[in-house]
Amino acid sequence: MFNHTTLIIIVTVIVSLLAWQNKVLFNRLIFYPPAVSDGQWYRFVSHGFIHADSMHLLFNMFTLYFFGRAIEGLYQPFLGGYGFIVFYLLAIIIAMIPSYIKNKKNASYLSLGASGGVSAVLFAFILLAPWETIYLFAIVPIPAILFAVAYVAYSIYADKRGGSNINHMAHMWGGAFGVIATIILEPQVLPHFINALLSPSF
Repeated sequence: MFNHTTLIIIVTVIVSLLAWQNKVLFNRLIFYPPAVSDGQWYRFVSHGFIHADSMHLLFNMFTLYFFGRAIEGLYQPFLGGYGFIVFYLLAIIIAMIPSYIKNKKNASYLSLGASGGVSAVLFAFILLAPWETIYLFAIVPIPAILFAVAYVAYSIYADKRGGSNINHMAHMWGGAFGVIATIILEPQVLPHFINALLSPSF
């Protein structure tokens, strides 16, 4: 069945491919704080549909494909059947807000990629199945909850260290949005998560 996860992936791949072939388009879509401050607010969304290279795109879309399908059914009944798409787009936007505030006047700051939305999807999944096995780099098996702890710890460390083009702050805030939005939407998810956490299954 053609689902919204697949639709998002198709659109993201097409836009990324087009942007790689057209530098003007790439520059118009990337997140650039001074341009946003000048009224180009669409960049809060558009940056999530372009990627730095094929590996960046592949990693994000691979993650979205597996975990998006797992949680799409939770959001789908809302907003006329478009709940998952709205959740994903909001995650991309909200994940970028802290970076925008921090770099509002930084003319050298650029950011791109779907990581904010993908992180939201991943962490929403972890709420539902904390002990589910996630394969790190598609090879190393690790319980989802342990991956989440390591993911947050590394994101905080890497953001403070700096020196990288990866927006670790967006990863962290995207994940936080995924958790909060899911609990607000389905409050029973929280006691389910706590019970599952206290009853590990490997």
